[in-house]
Amino acid sequence: MKNIDFGNYLFNLRKENNLTQRFVAYQLDVSDKAVSKWEMGKSKPTLDKLKLLSALYNVPLNDLLASQENPNQIKISKIVLTGGPCAGKTTALTWINNYFSKRGYTVLLVPETATELITNGVSPWTCQSRYDFQMSQMKLQKVKEQIFDEAAQKMKSDKILIVCDRGTLDNKAYMKDVEFKRVLQEFNTNEVRERDSYDAIFHLVSAAKDKPEFYTLANNTARTETIDEACQLDDKIIAAWTGHPHFRIIDNSTDFEEKLERLLKEIASFLGEPEPYEIERKFLIYYPNINQLEKMPNCTKVDISQTYLKSQDGTERRIRARGIDGNYLYYLTEKRRISNLKRVEIERKLTQNEYLSLLMSADNKLHTIHKTRYCLSIDNQYFEIDIYPEWSNQAIMEIELSDENATIRIPEFIKTIKEVTEDSRYSNYQMAQEMPKELVKKR
Repeated sequence: MKNIDFGNYLFNLRKENNLTQRFVAYQLDVSDKAVSKWEMGKSKPTLDKLKLLSALYNVPLNDLLASQENPNQIKISKIVLTGGPCAGKTTALTWINNYFSKRGYTVLLVPETATELITNGVSPWTCQSRYDFQMSQMKLQKVKEQIFDEAAQKMKSDKILIVCDRGTLDNKAYMKDVEFKRVLQEFNTNEVRERDSYDAIFHLVSAAKDKPEFYTLANNTARTETIDEACQLDDKIIAAWTGHPHFRIIDNSTDFEEKLERLLKEIASFLGEPEPYEIERKFLIYYPNINQLEKMPNCTKVDISQTYLKSQDGTERRIRARGIDGNYLYYLTEKRRISNLKRVEIERKLTQNEYLSLLMSADNKLHTIHKTRYCLSIDNQYFEIDIYPEWSNQAIMEIELSDENATIRIPEFIKTIKEVTEDSRYSNYQMAQEMPKELVKKR
């Protein structure tokens, strides 16, 4: 049983016995927060605590043990660290390893495949064609990731962080679209599956973009790009990953050390250290020019169906189908609001069968939300524009932030009506009850 499923099992047992989290915490001599983490799937009780829960909930201990399936289930997170040439990835990997190792993680680093191949004689200029090189790179990348994934499953550590120095979609930046589609076909995969197979993507902006005095070829023998070429590659890599549900761009607005500190903060927030906070601002905007968006290389279209599940204790539970052209991935999300801007969010991927099973627990008081999302990376910021079929002259735009006071630079072609971050009518949960209507000019 997955952590979150076992958490739901404990939640239901507590509710059946009409007990509060505070009462259970007192009886087991733990904090309220510990009980909350068990029920949200963030952690599991020890054997001693399971024995006390067995007596408290009047269920056999064997039932609790059996429902866990794997009492020592490990948490494996797989992220990509990417970026333009001379962005600081090599140093960043050392920082990530040191920082998270000290916080109890086993950190596994998947080295950059292109550099491995090029420094050992396999390159675009030694292969017969660029396509042949990319095929070799994709094959080696996939084999390496599979080996690291399988090794992580067999480790004793309860928290494992796999960091890929670039991922499979980085290849897209170095190829023509037709070449990349051909590579995907050869591996019987698609762009959605490759992009969203990673839990999070963190992009370091190249020094070439706004700090060219620090751009150098000296620290990487596989790097050959001029400053202009490096800037173009940086944009192409950002465009390749745009559309991922957790994509963060770390710019050069500070000195290098602070840049890496911001990266660590973003990764820590994603991992839930100390808690998985989501800071989000939301705007009601005039209906955007869809043709303009779809022509932009740094904009990706995603279809989303979002269904809310029956829930108690103030926790919002929902499942999502997310993808395009018949290629979908599925997610379960649980959210708890901390403030108007900040929420604790826990998300995990589902199999299609798990998704279909959870649909049976849908809250029939709320309708399923269908929307088309345009993910836009621009000016080192990542916007999500949601188009709803119920609206013909307005839309919702969101941006996730690492700091509540961060400055937002809204693109000039996006015309805002008003900020609705603190307007509950525009939360997805409220919109699943009834779409708010606004008096806005028709398109």
